[in-house]
Amino acid sequence: MMATSKIGGGDPTIPSLHISRSSVSSIPVTPLSPGIVGERLPVSPDLEGQNLNKPFPLSPQSLQADPVHDLPVELLQLGWRRFWSKRENRPYYFNKLTNESLWEPPQIGLQADPLTDPLGINTPEGEPPSTASSSYALSRADLNPQSIDLNSSSEVIQIGGKRRASTDFPSLSPSKKMAFNYNPFWNFDLPSNAVFYERAPVTMAPPHPDVEKSRSTLTTKLRSLYSDLCLSREGISAPAESFNRWLLERKVIDKGSDPMLPTQCVPEVSQSMYREIMNDIPVKLVKPKFSRDARKQLYRYAESAKKMVESRNASSESRKIVMWNAEDTFRWLREKNNASYDDYLERLAHLKRHCQPHLTEVAKASVEGICSKIYHLSCDFAKKLAENTADILKQHNITDPGPLPQPRRRKVMCYAVQVSIPSPRLPAVEHRIDKDCCFLNYKGDTLKINTVHFHKLEQLYRLSCRDDPRFDNFLARVWCLLKRYETFFGTASEAFRMHGALSVPVFECLHRLFGVTFECFASPFNCYFRQYCSAFPDTDGYFGSRGPILDFHPTSGSFEANPPFCEELMEAMVDHFESLLTETQDPLSFIVFIPEWRDPPTEALIRLESSPFKRGYCVLPAQDHEYRHGFQHNCPLEDVNVKSVHGTLVVFLQNEAGYKQWGPSTDKIKELILASKPKVA
Repeated sequence: MMATSKIGGGDPTIPSLHISRSSVSSIPVTPLSPGIVGERLPVSPDLEGQNLNKPFPLSPQSLQADPVHDLPVELLQLGWRRFWSKRENRPYYFNKLTNESLWEPPQIGLQADPLTDPLGINTPEGEPPSTASSSYALSRADLNPQSIDLNSSSEVIQIGGKRRASTDFPSLSPSKKMAFNYNPFWNFDLPSNAVFYERAPVTMAPPHPDVEKSRSTLTTKLRSLYSDLCLSREGISAPAESFNRWLLERKVIDKGSDPMLPTQCVPEVSQSMYREIMNDIPVKLVKPKFSRDARKQLYRYAESAKKMVESRNASSESRKIVMWNAEDTFRWLREKNNASYDDYLERLAHLKRHCQPHLTEVAKASVEGICSKIYHLSCDFAKKLAENTADILKQHNITDPGPLPQPRRRKVMCYAVQVSIPSPRLPAVEHRIDKDCCFLNYKGDTLKINTVHFHKLEQLYRLSCRDDPRFDNFLARVWCLLKRYETFFGTASEAFRMHGALSVPVFECLHRLFGVTFECFASPFNCYFRQYCSAFPDTDGYFGSRGPILDFHPTSGSFEANPPFCEELMEAMVDHFESLLTETQDPLSFIVFIPEWRDPPTEALIRLESSPFKRGYCVLPAQDHEYRHGFQHNCPLEDVNVKSVHGTLVVFLQNEAGYKQWGPSTDKIKELILASKPKVA
């Protein structure tokens, strides 16, 4: 006797319908999709989880059109079908024409929101499938979801402790591919050629909106205290962007656990902050535009230097020298009423050369006190944040597993940062799109991002995040990401002055001519490739970051490096690159872009020009090339590209194998210079 399944349930108003199991073959089937991975291979979405013994009600109107899928004729014509998910034990809705899936019934005339895609069916070809449910918690066996064995041509997926070759999973047919990776401002279709040794997940707490709000409040307070100390102790305004450079300089040597605030630094006094404060003592000097401005600045410096040695505990020798030079300057100003612009600048340089060493000696203890106080306050604030994080994890019964053992030493294609501590279910974040802007609100704190960059983050999240296939935590993690960078840079103007991304034509040229597929200094907002290093592994890892560049140790690949304008970080970058080039025989290349500061030249610039790995270089002239705004995700499209006010030095650092594969030639360098020129509208 042929087996049948009864559909219709116990509703007496709906007639029962018997379907033969052999009639299943008549159900329309779409091409296979790599959307779900569990303990079995994925099947066609039209048959996924379909249980013919599971009753569900039907409406009389739909019985005539399609009694299996229980949907109005209008939705059936649009491609929608209704199925039962054994995994979630509830129905879901799948569109076989667009590969969209929903938990709630679709509405006619409304486009499905990709954030509600429960199955992850839109995963592009070649990407590892997501885990079947967010209930698949990360265990120690799950923390390395993707690795590629270089000795095999197939990609290896490790999920739930089981490893399978990518050839085991069917891919989307050409008619069903979702081409969402292309955008005029980035290209996520380019695969990486960066190889490194497999690494353990980082022992870092996952981000949480409440913790990020606290971090923002405490960091803002620290900035304010820094400004107050400079004004009260030295009578000067805090040097512009010096706090941001202090954060960058400290993280080069910091061994603490907080992702942003320094907590374990030796020495405690930052030489970067100390130098910048001291340069503005007794007054901040700027290049004057006119002769009267130069005369006024000379007078202010002499007067401030005199008052400083009179009011402080200066040695008799220092007081004598400074007082004499100040009085001599006043006398010269009275006699030279019509001095030239160059005469004023020459006299100012003479005065500073003789007085500044004595003023530095007088102010040394005070300035070191400012630097030390800011550092210790940072340690206290980071401790409070760690306590807040521990309380949140405790409320969700999450414990820190501690450092994980290092995996066996093998080369794999680089993958995004993995965090060893599971993430709690994050609170809801309100989401609203208004024309070209997207607004995310959490507890009254609204953050803005351009809609195109919001969709960019969605693409990166879909490509890189492994613990949230249903996007339950997506909005909260985007909010944390926006808050972190807003807290770190302070304002959009500071973000651009600290760091600007290369223009799109330059990236295209670097990839085409030199095989570049990886950015060493980027963020989820301004990256061009989907593989990059960034400052914050905890917030950025979900969006594809490989972690900080100084913690990243590739053995081969072609890289672009455009560091933030922090001298200590640039010096550490050169040391790191030369060390990597020394340790490997595989092809390795770094194309470095740094400001051409030669008055005086920076240590990083000197080191790059004298590096034994330098294979070529060029200079992009000032005002003749562009950078993309550091806060491009928040600024109008017409303001994204900005001409550089300084020249940029481009240096090719390559080992022998890298030079043979990606070496610069005269023609290639000329093409790179042409690509960097501003485009005429």
